[in-house]
Amino acid sequence: MATGAVMYNFAVQLADVDRGVYEEVTLRAARHPSETDAYMMTRVLAYCLEYVAGIAFSEGISSTATEPAVLVRDLTGRLTTWIEVGAPDADRLHYGSKLADRTTVYTHRDPEKVIAAWAGKRIHQLEQITVQSFDPGFVDAAVAALERRNVMTVTRTDGQLYLDINGTSVSSAIHVHELG
Repeated sequence: MATGAVMYNFAVQLADVDRGVYEEVTLRAARHPSETDAYMMTRVLAYCLEYVAGIAFSEGISSTATEPAVLVRDLTGRLTTWIEVGAPDADRLHYGSKLADRTTVYTHRDPEKVIAAWAGKRIHQLEQITVQSFDPGFVDAAVAALERRNVMTVTRTDGQLYLDINGTSVSSAIHVHELG
């Protein structure tokens, strides 16, 4: 019998000074058995750092391969932002960047290796896609504090991310890698 997804709850105080976004957000994130904790934590951070009206987690790995980990739709239902997590392949980025106005990737992996895997591949509007990463060890430190029910404070200011999760504080620069 297959193991089901594990639900994680996050009560988030979000202060994104760089974008002028200040919100209290309650998230329920399902971690599929094939996901690592680092992938799920990166997915939650991507949601917080991209937070706007219309943002949502996709239905997940088990339901469809035609949606990113996180997406943003406008009031008409049109996909405006395609947000991948981890190390998506070139075909996914190509597909997503054709559907959405903006495509970005948040990775917990070595960004140089993630980007190198796309070399020579056809990706629509590659020059407009960004890859965002964190300092080495940042996501692992956040995962070490992860519980099924989490209280988080996420603060971004001057390109720096300050995270408090369940009383553990960690920080990182947000590294933005331009592909064009």
